[in-house]
Amino acid sequence: MLLSLDSGVSALEQFQQQLNVIANNIANVNTVGFKAADVNFADALSETLGNTAAGSTQVGTGVMTASITNDFSTPGSLSSTGVESDLAINGNGFFVVKDPTSGNSYVTQDGTFTVDSNGYLVTSGGMRLQGASGDIQISAGTSTASVQSYSIGSNGTVTVNLSDGTTTTAGQIMLQNFSNPDQLVKVGGNLYSAPAGAGGLTAAAAPGSGGLGTIQSGYLEMSNVDLAGQMTALITTQSAYEANSKVITTSDNVLQTLVNLIH
Repeated sequence: MLLSLDSGVSALEQFQQQLNVIANNIANVNTVGFKAADVNFADALSETLGNTAAGSTQVGTGVMTASITNDFSTPGSLSSTGVESDLAINGNGFFVVKDPTSGNSYVTQDGTFTVDSNGYLVTSGGMRLQGASGDIQISAGTSTASVQSYSIGSNGTVTVNLSDGTTTTAGQIMLQNFSNPDQLVKVGGNLYSAPAGAGGLTAAAAPGSGGLGTIQSGYLEMSNVDLAGQMTALITTQSAYEANSKVITTSDNVLQTLVNLIH
């Protein structure tokens, strides 16, 4: 009888975890570059009661969370902003950004960049976008002319237009891809850290090469959360939660009946 209680309690714990994941997905339905998460369940260790000619006799002890994975295979829709520094990746890849204070590198699919007071392309948190030669900086280079405007090509090349009518290249944005993106670790601010198991940060390449996507300036990739699907999952999870709470109530009633038989 205690096994039914254990199974019911384990289910409540895991479905609560699933509710937490669904709630976070729904909360980030409008978050740029957000990837929806999904909970994968597995059965818990079974208790073997004996063996028969037909095979072993086992009773399960409930459910456990096997993994929580992010859906990197489904791209979010591209939304036009008309802002040159807003960037979307049309295809595979992540932007590489670096903390100018700590020197730590991260990756993101949130292309909401702005130009700071020093001309660097930065995230909302001040992380600097990385290119082939380090930080991407919108500047006149060695010219004495001033910067009038800039453009970012699909291959990541940043072209700066100067006041004297000439142009200069401010660098080329690099993208990073991973053989196992599920190993990426969320650190907040739409950023991921990349442990060795994800494939590392050592193979950044130009957009459009090596299976990487191209860059679309003036666009942002929105969240890939399917709101209708999440609402359906919410209803299903709630129903499963209620059903397992009934299992606990029923098991408790049976135990109470057994206790009363003793008296």
